[in-house]
Amino acid sequence: MTRSTSLLSALALIALLGTDVGAQPASPVSLDTLMATPFPTELVAAPAGGRIAWVSSNSGVHNVLIADPSPGSGPMAGRTDHKWRAVTTYTGDSGLWITELGWTSDAQALVYVRGDGANRQGESPNPAQLQDGTEQAVFAVATAGGTPRRLGAGSGPVPSPRGQRVAWVSRGQIWSVDLASATDKPAQLVNARGSASALAWSPDGSSLAFASNRGTHSYVGVFTLATRELRYLDPSLDRDGNPVWSPDGTRLAWIRQGAAPRARMFSPRRTVDEPWSIQVADIKTGQSHQAWKADAGYGSAFQPVVADSQLHWGRGDRLVFPWEKDGWLHLYSIPASGGMGVSRDGRGSTATLLTPGAFEVEYVNITPDRSRMLYNSNQDDIDRRHVWTVPVDGSARPARNAVKSNGSEWQPVMTSDGDTVVLHADAQMPPNVMVIWPDGNAHNLLENMLPAGFDPSALVQPAAVTVTATDGMPIPAQLFLPKDLKAGEKRPGLIFFHGGSRRQMLLNWHYNYYYRNAYAMNQWLASQGYVVLSVNYRSGIGYGLEFREALNYGASGGAEFNDVMGAGLFMKGRADVDASRIGLWGGSYGGYLTAMGLSRASDLFAAGVDFHGVHDWNQGIRTFVPDYNVLDDPDFSRKAFASSPMASVDGWKSPVLLIHGDDDRNVSFIESINLIVALRRRGVEVEQLVFPDEVHDFLRHGNWVRGYKAATDFFNRRLRGHR
Repeated sequence: MTRSTSLLSALALIALLGTDVGAQPASPVSLDTLMATPFPTELVAAPAGGRIAWVSSNSGVHNVLIADPSPGSGPMAGRTDHKWRAVTTYTGDSGLWITELGWTSDAQALVYVRGDGANRQGESPNPAQLQDGTEQAVFAVATAGGTPRRLGAGSGPVPSPRGQRVAWVSRGQIWSVDLASATDKPAQLVNARGSASALAWSPDGSSLAFASNRGTHSYVGVFTLATRELRYLDPSLDRDGNPVWSPDGTRLAWIRQGAAPRARMFSPRRTVDEPWSIQVADIKTGQSHQAWKADAGYGSAFQPVVADSQLHWGRGDRLVFPWEKDGWLHLYSIPASGGMGVSRDGRGSTATLLTPGAFEVEYVNITPDRSRMLYNSNQDDIDRRHVWTVPVDGSARPARNAVKSNGSEWQPVMTSDGDTVVLHADAQMPPNVMVIWPDGNAHNLLENMLPAGFDPSALVQPAAVTVTATDGMPIPAQLFLPKDLKAGEKRPGLIFFHGGSRRQMLLNWHYNYYYRNAYAMNQWLASQGYVVLSVNYRSGIGYGLEFREALNYGASGGAEFNDVMGAGLFMKGRADVDASRIGLWGGSYGGYLTAMGLSRASDLFAAGVDFHGVHDWNQGIRTFVPDYNVLDDPDFSRKAFASSPMASVDGWKSPVLLIHGDDDRNVSFIESINLIVALRRRGVEVEQLVFPDEVHDFLRHGNWVRGYKAATDFFNRRLRGHR
């Protein structure tokens, strides 16, 4: 059996994997099977040899996979095939994820991080209660396989572009080791105040740039290995970061954000007093200049894209960066020397707009020859993602990688052989690695990856719908209808709210693990007979700055409750939904909105499942800012509490299931404790499921499955009367 020779539809892929769709009825959907589908992340292309690597997560087991190129045969003649293999052999649902994958310069080894960072008490997460303990550490493994080598505690590994030296950060300090040396031992490389991040090697590997965070401000530092000299370039009272080297190594560029009071969390931030800028320095002299500065108004506050670097130094001495001048997050470029560009709209600008239109740019990369940018966006398809490319100088309009797909593609990379590789999913097929050939055909690396019994044809295609919030704002959403729904039937309805809130649910399997799981859960609930609505409420991403930075959202007024009510009334008005059996569910920010709905509209919402939700914004902010004091700004703190479910808990009548891990670093466990105390005092029926030592984004696969099964059981009992 060979891999597909072109981008197959879901049905063709099923046939390839041995399922006779035409002869067999759709198999019942199993939550265990849906959750056992593999999840790829950390896709990276080798600097030589045409190889790619990624991390594959299967039922809580995480390993590094490599795909080696080989000449195609048969229908693939003239194209490059790829055969995947594992180079690590970890086992068990340990909760130890693999992240930050990277290639060494000779493409003969990979570095990665295993495990999550410690909490403020210095405790590493250990939801599997492993008696040998856990840590977050940097490893290297040969592409030929073998036992991975532990380099040291820490994260953020960056291999040098020359030789085998690797640098990383441990407890805020930079460490390093030469993998090619049999005698070199891991040791601290740089002695500096502050906390280092954003490590960037010079092209010749002689120097290392980094950001040094000092709490109230930050610098860009350059450390020279031969002389052990550390310099800070143009230090200021502002926040400097995201350093990037010129291709010849003579200059360094970075982003400077103006000094400002601490922004209010979970509140709209559309503009700032001092717009951000791009600085460029000569490494030899240390002299720097401001190459560009954002305009006042929209785009004055820096908004990042998903990328290894927010700045890219392209061919022709051009710097490429994200900016949302027009209210949409786009790519722009400037000459590194500064000066005027010309925008495509002809009005003139200090930067050249590369990606015009009403859409958002997301994962961003640069081609190996630095001539073009690769990125994914929701251009022309607002509820999906597709891959595009554009010259760094804007000399041509963006071109889409025209794969034959009705799903999404994201996280594009280009191999050293010139193939584009992406992660891909559609409504039925879960995320997988896809190689796109120059002719637009592609093949999916799915052989022997899908769990036994997985039948994508049993899943439904969600429909894009628009909900009208109670204040009139149109709110995008996706509707999942049970396959066996018959005319005239009324089914229980469920409304899902994603977390974040800087997220967007799509019309296909999601690219984020948390929401991949949520998509699987919504498909499972639809298969169990529920009409499911997934709501992209205001303050989420994908729909522009004004939607993301919605006025009065979150702690500044809880304006998203209008969207909660609009979704409830939308479901209540449907002919196929029983208005007396509408439930809510969501996690984190989605748990907040679930609790808002139950506390303010228990007459509309009959039950809810609240995964680690925020219940008091003042507590929620303190989780991220320990020195937050409600007395510093009493007007804001009063509004924050009024925007919280705890302020309206007297109106809470509907039963709820609370699910939380007690090592949560995003939403403090005390949030659920305080809520359950308040609800018990008021006689509200509360069920609970607690995961000891689990963090916010559950690290163990088994805890996700347990949580979703508990939620399903709760809804079956509360909305369908199943005991």
